[in-house]
Amino acid sequence: MTDTTSAYSGNFWDFEFPAPQATQDADLLRQLAFVPGLKEILMLRQVHALEHATVWVLDEQQRADRSRDEAQLENETLGGLSTDEGFYLYGQVNLSDLRRAVPIALLRLTSGEWDLAVHPRCGTNLSVSMMLTAGLALGAHLILPRGPIEQLIGVGLAAATATQLAPDLGSLAQRYVTTSIPFNLGIEDISVTSDMWGRSAHFVRVRWRE
Repeated sequence: MTDTTSAYSGNFWDFEFPAPQATQDADLLRQLAFVPGLKEILMLRQVHALEHATVWVLDEQQRADRSRDEAQLENETLGGLSTDEGFYLYGQVNLSDLRRAVPIALLRLTSGEWDLAVHPRCGTNLSVSMMLTAGLALGAHLILPRGPIEQLIGVGLAAATATQLAPDLGSLAQRYVTTSIPFNLGIEDISVTSDMWGRSAHFVRVRWRE
């Protein structure tokens, strides 16, 4: 897994955007309170960031307690699902470790470690990769001659280009679209439960606070 301090530095996609502001989502909600579902969307983005940061913190804790290979293997079994009420965490994780990791993740995120909100195994990256591949493949189909060889080459080039671009574009999508720094989240409860499909999981319940 990529080190969190260097995961998104040193590439040409890393533009200088304004730093997140502590009141940005609360201000937006006050201004657009009439928009249906806005609060739920804002909460979902903040929960998504907290989910990612929690996985990073758990990874760091595991690496401190075990050998590098063992910790990486266990961490890669973790998966998450964010909702506007909190997030599910799937995989082998100790409840006490999770209860320790979540407040740390929240504190570090809101204290300026913005990169913790982005994770390389997020489903956003897969979605971006699929859309990019489809778009490039369609473009190649329209531009190139209709011969089977030319079309096959076009699909191959589209897939190769998407593979190169998707990680950075996926990170940008996470940073500025699908996540937001959880300045307005408070931790309600962390418990062992089952999700809507009956799968065993831990659930981190949060609340909105101004």
